[in-house]
Amino acid sequence: MTCASCVGRVERAIAAVPGVDAVAVNLATERAHITFAKAGTDLRQIEAAVRQSGYAPVETAIELSVSGMTCASCVGHVEKALRAVPGVVDATVNLATERASVKTLAASDITPALVKAVAGAGYEASPVAAADGDAASRQQAAKDEEQGKLLRSVIIAGLLTLPLLVVEMGSHMVPALHHWLAGSFGEWNIRVFSFVLATIVQFGPGLVFLRKGFPALLRGAPDMNSLVMLGTGAAYLYSSVATFLPDLLPAGTEGTYFESGAVIVTLILLGRWFEARAKGRTGAAIRSLIALQPKTARVLRDGAESDVPVESVRPGDVVILRPGERVPVDGEVTDGTSFVDESMITGEPAPVRKEAGSTVTGGTVNGSGALRITAQKVGSDTLLAQIVRTVQAAQGAKLPIQALVDRVTLWFVPVVIALALVTFAVWLTFGPSPALSHALVNAVALLIIACPCAMGLATPTSIMVGTGRGAELGILFRQGDALQALKDVEIVALDKTGTLTKGKPELTDIEPAAGFSADDVLRLVGSAENRSEHPLAQALVAAAKARGLALAEPADFASDPGRGVTATVEGRKVAIGGHRLMEEAKLDIAPFASRARALAEAGKTPLYAAIDGKIAAVIAVADAVKETTPAAIAALHRLGLKVAMVTGDDHRTAQAVARGLGIDEVWAEVLPTDKAEVVKRLQSRGAKVAFVGDGINDAPALAQADVGIAIGTGTDIAIESADVVLMSGDVMGVPRAIALSQAVIANIRQNLAWAFGYNALLIPVAAGVLYPAFGILLSPVFAGLAMALSSVSVVTNALRLKRFRIPASHGAAGQEV
Repeated sequence: MTCASCVGRVERAIAAVPGVDAVAVNLATERAHITFAKAGTDLRQIEAAVRQSGYAPVETAIELSVSGMTCASCVGHVEKALRAVPGVVDATVNLATERASVKTLAASDITPALVKAVAGAGYEASPVAAADGDAASRQQAAKDEEQGKLLRSVIIAGLLTLPLLVVEMGSHMVPALHHWLAGSFGEWNIRVFSFVLATIVQFGPGLVFLRKGFPALLRGAPDMNSLVMLGTGAAYLYSSVATFLPDLLPAGTEGTYFESGAVIVTLILLGRWFEARAKGRTGAAIRSLIALQPKTARVLRDGAESDVPVESVRPGDVVILRPGERVPVDGEVTDGTSFVDESMITGEPAPVRKEAGSTVTGGTVNGSGALRITAQKVGSDTLLAQIVRTVQAAQGAKLPIQALVDRVTLWFVPVVIALALVTFAVWLTFGPSPALSHALVNAVALLIIACPCAMGLATPTSIMVGTGRGAELGILFRQGDALQALKDVEIVALDKTGTLTKGKPELTDIEPAAGFSADDVLRLVGSAENRSEHPLAQALVAAAKARGLALAEPADFASDPGRGVTATVEGRKVAIGGHRLMEEAKLDIAPFASRARALAEAGKTPLYAAIDGKIAAVIAVADAVKETTPAAIAALHRLGLKVAMVTGDDHRTAQAVARGLGIDEVWAEVLPTDKAEVVKRLQSRGAKVAFVGDGINDAPALAQADVGIAIGTGTDIAIESADVVLMSGDVMGVPRAIALSQAVIANIRQNLAWAFGYNALLIPVAAGVLYPAFGILLSPVFAGLAMALSSVSVVTNALRLKRFRIPASHGAAGQEV
C-alpha cells in the first residue's frame, strides 16, 4: 500500500468477505485489524480478497516441533487443532520429521496459542528457532530489505537520469552545449541516446509503478502508482513518438520529455526511500519494547541450572537471576535481595528494592544482587507482552478525525485523473501554440503533483509515534480514540485515596472516652477490621499489631462501604466508621463532634469506635499526599483544566486536603457506588470529564467518564473500564497524558493541513490556472519533487512527537514539542 486510496480499497475488499464485522487498515503500520461477526471465518477468503484488490497480505511461517505422534490419525488431530487457532490460514504436519508448518496472517506472534492448541489435542509442541530471529526481527529484516531495494532503485535511476538531465535540460539552458552536442553526435543520435536511458529508467526502477498501477487501473480502482504510471508513461510515449514518428504530431510539437519522466521516477523513488526510513523510525518504541525481552533464561530444573530459550519457561519454573541481567518473565522473588530498575514499565528512574515475596516484571533490569524467582506469567501473558499488544492496538486505531480523510481519499485519485483529462482537453483546445505540448505537460504535472500518500499517512504516523512516546513515559492508551477524546477534556476528577495520596493511611490519633483505654479500644477495633481490605481498616490493624496487641477472630462481620464495619469480638459488639454509621445506630456523637472537627480540619480522617452500644473513642487516620501530587495539580491548571476531587472522607477533611493542593472542587462523603453519579453531574454542565482512579473500585466512574484514566501499579494493565492506563502510581502521568493527547492531535491537524493544503494549492497550479495572468506553468519535474517531499514532510513532522515533553508553562502542548 502506498496511499490512503489503497487503504480504502483493502478495507472494502475485506469488509465484503462474509463473516467480517469490522475492519480498520493502517497505512503506517501496514496492518489490518479485523473483527469477525462469528467464529470460524475462513481466513483464506480474507487473503484472497486482499490479493484480488491488488495487494499482497504478509504471511508468517511458523515451525513447531511436535512430539507424541505415532500415526496418521495423530497428524490429523494436530492439524485440526492448529487450524482452529484464530489467525491460522493453513497448517501441515509431517509425521516423519515430527514438524508442523503453520501459515498465519496474524500480526502478533501467536506461537504460544499454537503450542497450547497442540497440548489441548494431547501432544507436546515447542517452537523451532528461526535462523533470522523472532517475528519482530523478521519483520524488521523485511523492512530493511525493502529499504535496500528502494535505495538500489534510486541509485540506478539517478545514475541514468543524470546524463539525461545534462543532455536534455542542459541543451535548453545552454545553447552552446546544444550546438556542440548536435555537431559532435548528431541530433538524431542524441534523441536515441535519451530514449535508451529513459527506457531503462521507465522499465527498470520505474517498472514498480507499472506493475502496481496498471492492474489497479484495470480494476477500476486507481491508486498513487496509477497516477505516476499515467504521468510518466504519457511523457515517455509522447517523447518516443516525437523521436521515431514525428510526422504523426502537429508541426512544432515534436519536442521530447524523456528527462521529465526519468526525473519524476527518480524523485518519487527517492521520496519513498526517505518515507520508508522515516516510517521505520515511527515504530522504534515498539521495537525497543520487544527488545527488552531476554532471549534466554537460567532455569533450575532437577537440581541443575541451565540456560534455556525464554519461550520454553513455564509457570512454576525457578529462574535464577544474576546481577545486571534482565528479568526474563513475570514472577515472585523467593530468595535474595536486590534493587531492580523498573523505569521501562513505570517511567520512574529510582530502582526498587526486591526481596522474598516481591514481584518482578519481565524486561526490567536487576541490580547488583542475585535473585531466585518463581515464574508466574510467561510468553504472551507477561506484562511486557500486554504492553506491546496494547500499544499496537492503539496504533492501529482510527480516530474520528480520520473520517474526513477516508471520505476524500475514496474519490481522490479518480477525480485527479478526470481533472487531468479536462486539463489536457482545455489546453489542447484553448492553449497557445504548440497546444499539444502544453496540454501534455500540464496534464502530466497535474497527475504527478497529486499526493494521496500524505493524506493517508497524516493520522497513523502521528498516532504511532505518539502512542510509542506514551509507552516510554508509562502512559498506555488502551483505546486509540482516547487520544482524541482526552484533548477535549475540561474537568479532571480524581479519586483521593491511592490516587492523590499514597493509599497507605496510618493511625495518628486515638482518644478514648471515659471508661475505655486506648489499647483496649484499638485491640477490639483492629480485630473487627482484620477481615476488611479497606486501606483505613488495614491502618488500624497495622497499628494494633505495632503495639503488640493480640487480635481476636471477629464474628458476625459486616462491611457497609462508605460507612464502616460492624462485628462481634469476644462477645462484644464493635462498630467502627464515620458519623453516618453512628447516626444510623442512634449513638450520640455530639460530645466528640468538636474534636472530630479539629482532626478533620487538620486533614485527617476522623472515625468513631463504638463498643456495646457506647461511643468508645475518636480515632484519626491520615493518608499522606504523594510527593508529586502538588506538581501534577499545578500542571493540570497550566493546561487550562479544572480539577475536582472525589472522596468518601467527610467534608472538613476533604476541604483541608483540597486547600493544600489548590483543587478547584470537592465532592466529599461519596460512596464508591456513587462516584459514577458524580461524573454524570459534572458532565451535565456540558463539560468533557476525565476520571482518574485505581481501575478496580472506581470501575463504574471510569466507564461513565468521557475518558477513564486508571492509575496502575506496574503489575496488571488489564483494566477493562479504563481508556488510558498509567503504569506507575505517579499522578503526574495525568497531565502528561493530556498534554501528549493535545500534542498528538495538534500534530495530526498540522499534517492534515499540509496534506490537504498542498493538494488544494498545487493541483490548480499544475493545471495552469496561473498562466493566463502570470505566464507561470509548473514543470512535471518540480511536480515530482514536490510530491515526493509531501509525504516525507508529514512523516518527519510526526517524528517530532518523539521529543514530546510536558509543557513547562501554560500554552498549547503542541508548541512545546
